Amino acid sequence: MTISNNKVVSVNYHLSSHVENEAPELVEQTSKDHPFTFLFGAGQLLPDFEMNLVNKKVGDTFDFLVAPANGYGVSDKEMIAKIPKEAFFVDGEFDAERVIEGEELMMNDADGNQLMGFVEEIGDNYVIMDFNHPLADHTLHFVGEVLSVREATAEELDHGHVHGPGGHHH
Repeated sequence: MTISNNKVVSVNYHLSSHVENEAPELVEQTSKDHPFTFLFGAGQLLPDFEMNLVNKKVGDTFDFLVAPANGYGVSDKEMIAKIPKEAFFVDGEFDAERVIEGEELMMNDADGNQLMGFVEEIGDNYVIMDFNHPLADHTLHFVGEVLSVREATAEELDHGHVHGPGGHHH
């Protein structure tokens, strides 16, 4: 059976990323005992990831790159914000335990939407936060093997995700 829409697919892969002129860094690695299992064509994965797996079958290997524009995007200067330091006060004091340069921090925008950002700089009266995806500007390199391909059940298709081993459990 080959990979196509509405198939449940399990793969084992090694994902590394790199920014131009820098060495690759390991982002994620699965194993045969703990594969990545997903419903192919459900629109939940990077389109280039699925495009590079279509028509593969059990035992096939893959090795492909996903450009930043087709992965997690290119950094947008509009996603970097200079926020008044008072926004990080707890009980009248700056929260120095949580607000640390280089650390990830969950924030809410004016509409109450949660955003994950990185603390870039802490100034006397401000904190600069970068809300770009951590893998923005990174080329993604996937290397792996197809472990299994099966028909999705009616329930999996109805729910839009895999159930059972390697998938979602209700």
